[in-house]
Amino acid sequence: MKKQISNNNIPARKWLRSGIFLGFFTLCIKVNAQSVGYYPWNGLVSVSTNPNKSVWCDFRLQTNTLFGSLSTEILPMVNIKQTQYVQFYIGGGVRFNFIGVLANQTKNVVEGYSLNIGTRIAPFKAAPNVRVALELAPYVERKFDSGILKSNFGIVYAFGKKG
Repeated sequence: MKKQISNNNIPARKWLRSGIFLGFFTLCIKVNAQSVGYYPWNGLVSVSTNPNKSVWCDFRLQTNTLFGSLSTEILPMVNIKQTQYVQFYIGGGVRFNFIGVLANQTKNVVEGYSLNIGTRIAPFKAAPNVRVALELAPYVERKFDSGILKSNFGIVYAFGKKG
């Protein structure tokens, strides 16, 4: 009987996970991140510029996927309405797959385009920097031959002053 080797015990995967975490942490510092978020059902990690400004940018990294499928999204956003506890925004962006090109799993850096319509709600008065994010995001592939209506649900922490 052969002994099963868990993928989690492979040293290269541990180094890769550590490298992704350190790279993400460094990115947060370099872009002077004003908020970070996680969308668990979509496997997205988000870092954004100041979402309290009228125009801001969100950078998202696909997680929980094969190495060659790690996609990156760059999404410029515009706030439509904002109060102390709720924010409505709209934006669009491009989804890239730089790692897939480097790993020779695709020849196309651009995967597709999206239109994001969303809200961030601060449900806890005691912790107004913690926000729940809800989005609808129509997405089309780069050749505009197919698409999908995505929904994003996650949690975001906005740095800075409370409220």
